[in-house]
Amino acid sequence: MAVLSIRMIGDPILRTPAAEVTDFGPELARLIGDMTETMIDVQGAGLAAPQVGIGLQVFTYRVDGAEGHVVNPVLEVAGASQGEIDVEGCLSVPGLGSFVDRTEWARVTGKDLTGQEIVVEGTGMLARALQHETDHLRGRLYIDRLAGEDRKNALRAIRSADYNRVTTRTAAERARSLGSSFTRGVLPGATSGPSGGTSR
Repeated sequence: MAVLSIRMIGDPILRTPAAEVTDFGPELARLIGDMTETMIDVQGAGLAAPQVGIGLQVFTYRVDGAEGHVVNPVLEVAGASQGEIDVEGCLSVPGLGSFVDRTEWARVTGKDLTGQEIVVEGTGMLARALQHETDHLRGRLYIDRLAGEDRKNALRAIRSADYNRVTTRTAAERARSLGSSFTRGVLPGATSGPSGGTSR
């Protein structure tokens, strides 16, 4: 397994809907293993294949003791809004975070790496992660769900010259462990990203 490079906002693949997986062979298993290692290395709660430059419907997650992967996920959501309980961030949008309206419950149905049917459902942070990662597979970032002043502030920060330095510095720091078969630590559930919120 290896740690992969994470694509940053501005990369077209992050805005391109991912293709359905049809080949459940060793290459898919290797991709999922590499994504899992990368997610742990950068202390993320989840990682979608487009974030590592692969346009396939695959994501990994590791939240509050629940961990795994889903291929070709179909998302269902229900329940009330979680409200402003946690700042949401993204590994592809480093240094920023905002409150995002997510439902309290979510479920994805899909396949595992062997093509067997799988169902993952949860509330709270797990529900948030399932929604966030499925958005990635549709070519959406969390900032697309912001409105009003929150959206204006996020877009203003991303357009600033300082933000380019943030992404460059983040990429350089992550590059130190690229290709490694070892991780720097274990993610104990949801962790804080640079913005103080959960990064995915």
